[in-house]
Amino acid sequence: MVESRCGIVCTECEYKEKANCLGCVNIDKPFWGEQCPVKACCENKEHLHCGECDTFPCKLLNQFAYDKEQGDDGKRIEQCRKWLSR
Repeated sequence: MVESRCGIVCTECEYKEKANCLGCVNIDKPFWGEQCPVKACCENKEHLHCGECDTFPCKLLNQFAYDKEQGDDGKRIEQCRKWLSR
């Protein structure tokens, strides 16, 4: 089941319960701001998740995946690959 646009596994996210987050596929805007650029890009291209994009993994997704504070060392990119292969 696809839980996010960028590949974050929401059931493993510490903010799911803290912020009552339903995952970006189920909300209009993230709990942490007005807009997520990854979610917006994916939805503008009418993709379920980033793995469906011709430019996957793009510069924007890589910036999020490898961010020093909020990144996951590429785990979300690998998750998009898993979703795509199903």
